[in-house]
Amino acid sequence: MKEKLAGVNSIMEALRGGRRVHKIYIQEGRGGKRIGELLSLAAKRGVFCQYVEKNQLDRMYTQGNHQGVVAQVDVYEYSTLEEILEYAAMRGEAALVLLLDGIEDPQNLGSIIRSAECAGVHGIVIPRHNASAITPAVARASAGAVEHMRIAMETNLVTSIKRLKDYGLWIVAADMEDSQDYFRAAIPSPTAVVIGGEGKGIRRLVKEKCDLVVKIPMRGALNSLNASVAAALLIYEILRQRQEENPN
Repeated sequence: MKEKLAGVNSIMEALRGGRRVHKIYIQEGRGGKRIGELLSLAAKRGVFCQYVEKNQLDRMYTQGNHQGVVAQVDVYEYSTLEEILEYAAMRGEAALVLLLDGIEDPQNLGSIIRSAECAGVHGIVIPRHNASAITPAVARASAGAVEHMRIAMETNLVTSIKRLKDYGLWIVAADMEDSQDYFRAAIPSPTAVVIGGEGKGIRRLVKEKCDLVVKIPMRGALNSLNASVAAALLIYEILRQRQEENPN
């Protein structure tokens, strides 16, 4: 199956990440350094580029601003839990995995993927139901980071947690109702971090399977953070602790 990606960053990273790109359409009159880089990379990958009028791109891509570039690509290919853990092992690193319990907003999901990829997270697990899948909107919100992230789509997160525990991972959840601040907790490795959905948080059955629950303290008038911000804070705290334990 095929889908359409829009925006220079998303398409460039699709080319770099190995997703099959069938054809790239560029708005007539578009030029500049970034377009030149795109044309050069497409040529190296053997991908044909065609200049077309803006109204043709408008018809091809109706989800938002296409920035004058649209590509026809294969749909995103999901990984498995085992492939994520194998990737961590190949790198010789303690696994760091994100489990997202019901992130429905594509912008939030894209932002989480971007932060996770920048931090070196080995993979992300998303549920099959009641959550955003990896769509072109998510790819764009991630600034192309989705092309470099292993993402597994699982039917049941509770079952996924059990499997991760069998592989030796500790399950850590972020929840506003817990009493322990995340930066005061000793977070064990290897680690799977659970982040709840917007407004709903982590479901009870998922939370009950976690080994450690921490909170991000709130000092202002609002009592919750955007899920992507919460994920980034917790990921980088884990990296900080790991760096202290293994400074080299």
